[in-house]
Amino acid sequence: MSLEQLWAGWRLRYIEGADGTEDKRSSSRSESLTLFEAIFRSDLPDDERYVLWTGETCFALLNAFPYTNGHLMVLPQRGVASLDGLTDDEYTELWTGVRSATHAVQAAYEPEGINVGLNLGRGAGAGVPDHLHVHVLPRWGGDTNFMTTVANTRVLPESLGDSWRRLSEAWPA
Repeated sequence: MSLEQLWAGWRLRYIEGADGTEDKRSSSRSESLTLFEAIFRSDLPDDERYVLWTGETCFALLNAFPYTNGHLMVLPQRGVASLDGLTDDEYTELWTGVRSATHAVQAAYEPEGINVGLNLGRGAGAGVPDHLHVHVLPRWGGDTNFMTTVANTRVLPESLGDSWRRLSEAWPA
């Protein structure tokens, strides 16, 4: 039996900042912008920012630290920490975007289920508490396996670029 290697190089940034003392992702962005505002305003092309959809007030992008392949987020273009802080137009477009995201995830991955959720505030588990975002991710029976249970490790068989292409092609027109 040969030893299998697991490579998930994009997770190192997350692991190194896991103690919460410093957000290493924010060191090169303006202090007045949230992480997601900086990503949204970046002049990089969508396939490098992993932006899947842009509406009038909201957008969707892949989670850079996914729970599973196809894990994406729908969020307002401006930094808003709570649902109460959204305008009526943002609220409506956010949930329209979530509906489109679930359609894209279903079409691209054919999962057995889909998780949709928000973590509002650090105490609720929000990694970026100053900018609300709705998580949308495909799920399958048995996708929590021994690696997660025993080694606290998740295996993702698809690169972020491949996930972006798959979901972009499946996003409703």
